[in-house]
Amino acid sequence: MENPRQEKVAVVNEVREKFAAAGAALLTEYRGLNVAAISQLRRQLREAGGEYKIYKNTLVRFAARDLGLEIDELLTGPTAIAFIEGDAAAVAKALRDYARTNPALVVKGGLLGTKALSADEVRALAELPSRDVLLSQLAGALAAPMQQFAGLLQALPRNFAYGLKALLDERGGVPMEPASEPVAEEAEPEAATPEVEAESPIEPEAAAEEPAAPETAVEDPAETAEPAADAAEETPEEN
Repeated sequence: MENPRQEKVAVVNEVREKFAAAGAALLTEYRGLNVAAISQLRRQLREAGGEYKIYKNTLVRFAARDLGLEIDELLTGPTAIAFIEGDAAAVAKALRDYARTNPALVVKGGLLGTKALSADEVRALAELPSRDVLLSQLAGALAAPMQQFAGLLQALPRNFAYGLKALLDERGGVPMEPASEPVAEEAEPEAATPEVEAESPIEPEAAAEEPAAPETAVEDPAETAEPAADAAEETPEEN
């Protein structure tokens, strides 16, 4: 290489960009794996959402230090890194499954964001459900409280009415006592009303007796007319 320094700088920049863009990175030791085995592992990790790259530990160390990532203790022996932009659990599962049939592959640890992960934590990550399963479980967990909350809103007016009725029954109608005071205040006009009504029947009776006077007045002319006729009859006899 004519200018190895520039090439190394380019590799460091590439590693730094991949660390910065990845949501997680899992570091493995591939000692004992041949080219065909590594190619097969790359395909499986690519399907799971990871990119499997091999760099010199020294160059990776420079890139990690520039970003403040604490992975120096993982950069020993032949190291390959699975950079993950998607589901970290799916890539961890792929590494676990491959290591079961290829013991030469050793997972040393990794990064989740900027947090360093040990080998045990990566194994625990591999035991987690996939991202899609977690999202569906989260959606189900959120849906249940929302349904309960909607039911609570619907039951609130009904429960309030039941509670109010129970309170009234328990207190024996005590909340209705203030309404009795206005009734007591209106009792005075009602007491005066019967007196007026008691007098009012008298007026119609008096009005009924008044026509009796004209009957008497009618009878009197009749009675007076008869003596007048008698007097008229008696007058010729005297002639």
